[in-house]
Amino acid sequence: MRRKQQPLPFFENVEVLDAGSEGKAVARVGELVIFVAFVVPGDVIDIQVIRKKRSFCEGKATSIHTLSAKRATPFCEHFGICGGCKWQHMDYKDQLFYKQKQVEDSLVRIGKITSPTILPIIPSERTRFYRNKLEYTFSNRRWLTEEDRRGNVPHEDMDALGFHIPGLFDKVLDIRNCHLQDDPSNSIRLFIRNYAIEKQLSFYDVRNWTGLLRNLIIRNTSMGDLMVIVVFREALPDIIDPMLNLLKQEFPSITSLFYVINPKKNDTTSDLVFHHFAGLPYITEKMPFFRNGVKDVEYRIGPSSFFQTNSFQAINLYRTTAEFAGFTGRETVYDLYTGTGTIANYIAASVGRVVGIESVAAAIADAQINARLNGLDNTSFFAGEAEKILTPLFIAENGMPDIIITDPPRSGMHEKVIQMILEVKPARIVYVSCNPATQARDLLLLSGVYQHVKSQPVDMFPHTQHVENVTLLEKIVH
Repeated sequence: MRRKQQPLPFFENVEVLDAGSEGKAVARVGELVIFVAFVVPGDVIDIQVIRKKRSFCEGKATSIHTLSAKRATPFCEHFGICGGCKWQHMDYKDQLFYKQKQVEDSLVRIGKITSPTILPIIPSERTRFYRNKLEYTFSNRRWLTEEDRRGNVPHEDMDALGFHIPGLFDKVLDIRNCHLQDDPSNSIRLFIRNYAIEKQLSFYDVRNWTGLLRNLIIRNTSMGDLMVIVVFREALPDIIDPMLNLLKQEFPSITSLFYVINPKKNDTTSDLVFHHFAGLPYITEKMPFFRNGVKDVEYRIGPSSFFQTNSFQAINLYRTTAEFAGFTGRETVYDLYTGTGTIANYIAASVGRVVGIESVAAAIADAQINARLNGLDNTSFFAGEAEKILTPLFIAENGMPDIIITDPPRSGMHEKVIQMILEVKPARIVYVSCNPATQARDLLLLSGVYQHVKSQPVDMFPHTQHVENVTLLEKIVH
């Protein structure tokens, strides 16, 4: 006989205490920690627990009795459903406070650094329309909002072009207006959506792996360049060519137009061919070199190139990295996880030599192109996983690093990379991270040889819980 499941608890008049992970807020009832979405520290709410874990619960606010002074009016009509901009209902200065707190908590709790020196977070000048890349999904399984569900009548218009509903792989919210990217981003998305519906083109069905239209990627730069990439499931030139020709005609501001054929069961495009349809095969971004008096560094960004998603804040991120490194002009610098060489090419005019390592071969090709474009002859780029490339032989051939800059993925540095750094013992390490928790874990592993000097949080993604952190480590002199 099955045991009867106990009803999940309900709590009244609970004050929200903190901002937590995944954009949720934190409440506490006795020893029970409850994560609640779409509320703000300082709110007093009723909570229905919806999921119990071993050490915490997840809950839903059923009513709000007292509104926090930290609240702001959400600016997006999709707030509360869309998975992006989860903190837009919190005043921006309070968002910055909790991001700074996240960095400090990670360094102290995980990194075991007592009283770390953390500079005030650098805010984003733009808090809307700051992203230079957005990826939308076509789906024939549109998420029905509460407004849609009123009346309990069947809906025929189930096609959507927008963002996935958090936690649901097969449901997509049809986006009417997004505040993350400058126009004509919204206009292009809506034009393609309406064209596809008018021509009765099939939107992707992720459950059955059918449907022609899969994804739409829009990239732009602060220079005004615009790249559009449309991903189809199969090559049907009689459909693709008229669609893209009309798109090019309607939006002459498109600098670069590509399409991709993806017949796979996943959305990854890095292993596929990007077919150049019209315009230039790249868009261009510029950024001032670190040293004054030197011309801007120019980046050509291809359809698969990585570039910091907030171009305006990338300048602050890279400038901080260079300032922390304290270049004299003669150093050999290793740039680990270099990506497309954005940091390496940015600092090249300020150092003796830069050695960049990156696992993605296409990214290394971009880094080499951008080095040539800027007339840099003191950069060397190597494709391969850092934990495999960074060996004593490699260092003997490329020179002992005076400074290491590392900007790993969210998972942090590989343990073998940390071990090699501890063997090489450069004078300084500048660690750039998009995940303060894994950064703090790595700093703890380096702590026997290196001491934390200072950290600089940078807000790259306003209205989200994400924060970038730049940390300077110096070798301990015994």
